[in-house]
This record gives sequence, C-alpha cells and structure tokens, in this order.
Amino acid sequence: MLHQQKLYEGLPASINQLSWLVIQYRYDGSVDFYRNWTEYRNGFGSVDGEFWLGLEYLYQLTSLRKHELLVELKDFNGNYKYARYSEFAISSEEEQYSLTKLGSYTGTAGDSLLYHKGKKFSTKDRDNDPWQTTDCANQCQGGWWYGFCAHTNLNGMRIDNVTEESMTWFHYNKSWQGMARSRMLIRET
Repeated sequence: MLHQQKLYEGLPASINQLSWLVIQYRYDGSVDFYRNWTEYRNGFGSVDGEFWLGLEYLYQLTSLRKHELLVELKDFNGNYKYARYSEFAISSEEEQYSLTKLGSYTGTAGDSLLYHKGKKFSTKDRDNDPWQTTDCANQCQGGWWYGFCAHTNLNGMRIDNVTEESMTWFHYNKSWQGMARSRMLIRET
C-alpha cells in the first residue's frame, strides 16, 4: 500500500526532489474519513484516490527508523501552503498510537500540529482525548490526535465552510476554514 508521488510545484526544489511516502491524501471528498478504530488502524481507501495508510503501518515505519513529515494543504481558492517537521513518530496500539515525536517546524502553513504532540489517537468509537465532557472525534467528525479538541483536523469533513468538523489547519489562515486538499507524507532521514 505504498504511494510515492512527485509533490506540488509550490515546494522548494530541495524538498520536491526527494522521495516521500504518502500516508494520507484528501482531495475530492469521495472517501468518508469518519471511521472506526479498526479502519484507522488498518487503513482505508485506495492509493489511486483518497486514503489513510493505517496507524499500525505508520507505527511500524516510524518506530524502526527516523522519519520527517510533510503536510501539503490547498484551500478552496487554489492557494497552496505546506508544513514540514524534522521528525515524526507515533507509538504502538497499546499506547493508543500517540503522536510521540514531532520535530522542528518549517514552512508556510503555520505550526498547527505541535498542539497535538503527545496526544492519543481518537476515533468515533474510541474516545482517547483528555476532555472529560466532550468526545472530540465525534464532535470534529474524524479520527485524529485530539486534545481539547484540535488545532488541525485533517481527517474531518471536506467542506468549504468555517466549522470544527471541517478538514482544517488553523494556522493556515487563523480560522477553522475548511481545506480543499490535504496530503501527509513521510520520508526516512
């Protein structure tokens, strides 16, 4: 289920020439990302379309070798921004696939992921966020490393609207405006 692909043309050449593994891709809303734990663990969708690679596979990759993360975002007006993190790793299923490592940020999208470092992954049937009175996965309509609830929600609904359920990256434009596209990629360093 590997998916390697050339990146958007808006990236610096030093990034664009490297080989990356796509772990999440959203662009048309054809795949429902409001899924259960088992589906997020095993992965879903198709590498020919929208997909989530799978938490277990992501854990196996990032626990064996050091990886960096690249997040590509495009809004509904066609504007492109990116966020790059020098290190990225998640823990095992026993530890709820927590986002354990997140290195230094560079890019144009703003750092919306740092808030999620150390958070456990939550899905609609497994509430692992620290909020006692709110179930963020159900409130935000996706699976993610939710806190109280999110600064980014890339597995939320693909809608052109300002709402916490949308596929958002808050620091992109300092709002919960939904994104048209998102792609998460990792690369061994």
